[in-house]
Amino acid sequence: MIESFKKTLWATADKLRANMDAAEYKHLVLGLIFVKYISDTFAARNAELVKRFADPADEYHLPDATPDDVATELEDRDYYRAANVFWVPEAARWESIRAAAKQANIGKRIDDALTLIEAENPTLKNILDKRYARAQLPDGKLGELIDLVSTIGFGQDAAVARDVLGQVYEYFLGMFANAEGKRGGQFYTPRSIVKTLVAVLAPHHGKVYDPCCGSGGMFVQSEEFIEAHGGKRGDVSIYGQEANPTTWRLAAMNLAIRGLDFDLGKEPADSFVRDQHKDLRADFVLANPPFNISDWWHGSLEGDARWVYGDPPQGNANYAWLQHMLHHLKPDTGRAGIVLANGSMSSSQNNEGQIRAAMVEADVVEVMVALPGQLFFNTQIPACLWFLTKRKAAARKGEVLFIDARKLATMISRVQCELADEVIDRIASTVAAWRGDPPLPAYEDVAGFCRSVRLEEIAQHDHVLTPGRFVGAEKVEDDDEAFALKMQTLTEKLGEQMARGAELDLLIRKKLGGLGYEF
Repeated sequence: MIESFKKTLWATADKLRANMDAAEYKHLVLGLIFVKYISDTFAARNAELVKRFADPADEYHLPDATPDDVATELEDRDYYRAANVFWVPEAARWESIRAAAKQANIGKRIDDALTLIEAENPTLKNILDKRYARAQLPDGKLGELIDLVSTIGFGQDAAVARDVLGQVYEYFLGMFANAEGKRGGQFYTPRSIVKTLVAVLAPHHGKVYDPCCGSGGMFVQSEEFIEAHGGKRGDVSIYGQEANPTTWRLAAMNLAIRGLDFDLGKEPADSFVRDQHKDLRADFVLANPPFNISDWWHGSLEGDARWVYGDPPQGNANYAWLQHMLHHLKPDTGRAGIVLANGSMSSSQNNEGQIRAAMVEADVVEVMVALPGQLFFNTQIPACLWFLTKRKAAARKGEVLFIDARKLATMISRVQCELADEVIDRIASTVAAWRGDPPLPAYEDVAGFCRSVRLEEIAQHDHVLTPGRFVGAEKVEDDDEAFALKMQTLTEKLGEQMARGAELDLLIRKKLGGLGYEF
């Protein structure tokens, strides 16, 4: 039901967009969904408190309380904070917004409501995007959008409400990324790629960091992984940074609606020039930095402490990202998973080859995964996954695991594909077995899919890290038994065809004989 609901909701919302650019429109839609959610959860908590105040067996019971006493008690913010619910002032509640939906000043009313919500909830300060008064929607369209969002029912159960919101939010993020095309990818990494990074890294505790966090998808998937494996969302601390102001707000909202504690820095900022977490040493780094960006350099970065393996070229940030993330890893246990363009595995331009060689020889490159094409909304550039660590398992020192997943995609549309869950599980279990994580079976190379390679062999290939160069071709079944079976099958088919041909020949002769022809 939720799948059908999401599709219907999106189709209606997109129809209301008229000629507005998707990049602008997404903030209006997602902002309203956010307000509807926090208003619904506030109302649900309010109703729950009224029942508990009246229940003699409840710890919140208020004996002999008058209606005024109950009303006063319901104004205590601590009751809501205790349940991880935002306080929503009366003028900002969804009922008030919906009642004014058809008024000419509804845009300003929403902006004012967002200001009130920020004032009451410090974690949302400067995060909510107040752009409704200046929105360029045709007359009446904003009111129609409010009516549409009003159909989203989050229910009384907080866990169910959060799940419904999370699904709707992520679905809309993906659809907006698709609608925006090339520009959409800056704030959204396809779910199957994030799931692959999370499955391989298994971030079940400690500090998780993303220096280019977009809309926060890496963090959301980390939370889902933790809960799926019996942990609690409080088991990780979230640190992120994002340069784009509107995307930074989107990330904060995406995390806030899930009740996650996070630190995205004081403001949107560039991770290279204005690192908001300079002293952070993370247990896990997950990131999808923009591919091959050329306008990243600043003079202040000359001789930066992060460039341990060499100065990154000023015209391409790929090796700046890799070294930035290594810098922020814990020395002993830290692991990073990074999405980069395929060129990063083999480029030798402007010092990149020397940096890659230094990283390989320092034994910080753990796993390389080649991905299928057509995974991204915003680019057809083939991509790969780098997994880095400062300390490999003892049995794997001096080795790199190569995985070629280029042929393992499932098409989900004419132009888009994804990695299915079974493929992600195969990649993750292969890496875990290679690392020696119990109780998995011992790791084995699989021709055409994975191979563990010594650094000496990688050096012979000029430190190029393309998996296809090392895993070899997929094994073809050509043993005697298989060959005999194939030949038997072919012989039987040929015999059947010859028999049918003989029957047809006899029939033709009979027909022609009846017409007076002799053979």
